[in-house]
Amino acid sequence: MCTGKCSRCIGIILFPLALCAIVSNILLYFPNGQVLQLSEITDLVWFFHGILGAGILVREKCCFCLCFMLLSVFLSLLGLAGGVYCVVFSSMALTGGPLCDTGDGEYIYPFRNNTLEYNYLFNQTTWSICKEPENIILWNIVLFSILLAIRFVNGLIGCICGTCMRKKVGME
Repeated sequence: MCTGKCSRCIGIILFPLALCAIVSNILLYFPNGQVLQLSEITDLVWFFHGILGAGILVREKCCFCLCFMLLSVFLSLLGLAGGVYCVVFSSMALTGGPLCDTGDGEYIYPFRNNTLEYNYLFNQTTWSICKEPENIILWNIVLFSILLAIRFVNGLIGCICGTCMRKKVGME
């Protein structure tokens, strides 16, 4: 639960983070600013993990932080579930790589099932495999990493404010 200074801190920081997560997820639907066919968009984007897991559920946790204890606990658990959801799907999308055209007009996932040794994240020379959409690999890495970073910052804020709250309650 959050009260006083901690709730203001959480509200000030989490609203922009939630908005950033929602925008990041929406941008994943338009690789490199292009409008693609639905079948040409990476499948893990369709789980809306940036919108639900890092956006709406974080915002709800923040909005009702000063409400009744039971509601606050429920919303905290909902925020935790949203966080796990976002981290799992962002991590899967980063390790699996984007859906792209390798030059033959067919959209495939050229980096799925690669070992860690041959993973595209650690081997930039493999990025040239994807011909269309242009810069799709960098686009996916940046936006999915932003979603992961937002969840990390959110957890860090929760730990700091949770500690602040425990100290405050213990002193009363």
